[in-house]
Amino acid sequence: MPRWKALPEELDPQVKEFAGQLRRLVDRSGLGIAALADRTGYSKTSWERYLNGRLLAPKGAIVALAEVTGTNPVHLTTMWELAERAWSRSEMRHDMTMEAIRISQARAALGEFGSAAQTTQTKPARSRPAKPAKAPQQAAEPVRPSVPRQPSAASVDQFGPPPVLPQQGTPRGAVPGGGRRRLLMFGAGALGAALLVAIAFFVLNGKGDGGPEAKKSPSPTASAPQLPDGVKCVGASCGGKDPEAMNCGGALATNSTDAVVGTVTVQVRYSKTCKAAWARIQGAAPGDEVRLQKGATASKKGTVGTADTDAYTPMMAVDTASDVKACVTLANGQKGCTR
Repeated sequence: MPRWKALPEELDPQVKEFAGQLRRLVDRSGLGIAALADRTGYSKTSWERYLNGRLLAPKGAIVALAEVTGTNPVHLTTMWELAERAWSRSEMRHDMTMEAIRISQARAALGEFGSAAQTTQTKPARSRPAKPAKAPQQAAEPVRPSVPRQPSAASVDQFGPPPVLPQQGTPRGAVPGGGRRRLLMFGAGALGAALLVAIAFFVLNGKGDGGPEAKKSPSPTASAPQLPDGVKCVGASCGGKDPEAMNCGGALATNSTDAVVGTVTVQVRYSKTCKAAWARIQGAAPGDEVRLQKGATASKKGTVGTADTDAYTPMMAVDTASDVKACVTLANGQKGCTR
């Protein structure tokens, strides 16, 4: 049975070549994964991810591997830099693909809304039947003077009294204030029509206050701290995450406090760069458990697997390593914590 699994087909050729080089170095050293983890300070689970192409090894792990296997770290670091750029390009392509999908979905949704609004605006008006032409009056019929239609009480209350029209034969200037009143009424009607058009425009286009396309003022964002290459989180963003996957371990982490429970060493690991801590046990047996404790708050436990001798917990954001302690519960029931 071959020692290594086949690398994923979707891996970038540069990353695949680098993973193959790591495998050859491990094979040439004759070390097992557990022994490699003990000598480099990176867990067995992390090395399995690095060597199987599921995660790009951090620079600290590469330097440690070079020291353990007697390899020139300069050459190995050069190959790691090429693989790291290829890995970043792959992640960028993935992000661009997801962004394109979100943009297409947004355009489709906005297109449906715009079509509905356009249908509402272009709805044809009902045609009115033409009125029949009036028959001409006979010459013998006497001509009666036309009497203007009298306004109702409701129309007087709503629009005010109608303008007084001059009688036949009376000059226009004889009606005081008639032209001014007509001008005011015409201006009020035009202003009301313009207001109705403006309201209809904002309602149909959804750009009024609270509409689906209302602009939102951008909220100020705090500038993110500058992190070293490969480090993927800091502070609260590291809470509950794998320290190796976030590249917070290795050379960026220190053992702040150690304790021995039975034959097991329990430690608090702290990364000043990531501003986070986690607990680790070494020399353990299957079933042994470790937790990181901060007051009454405990992290998720780390459990030693069947073929492992070490385990570690997810990270917890802390200001200093002295804020937390590591506690272990062995499979035989024995317990203990760091100070």
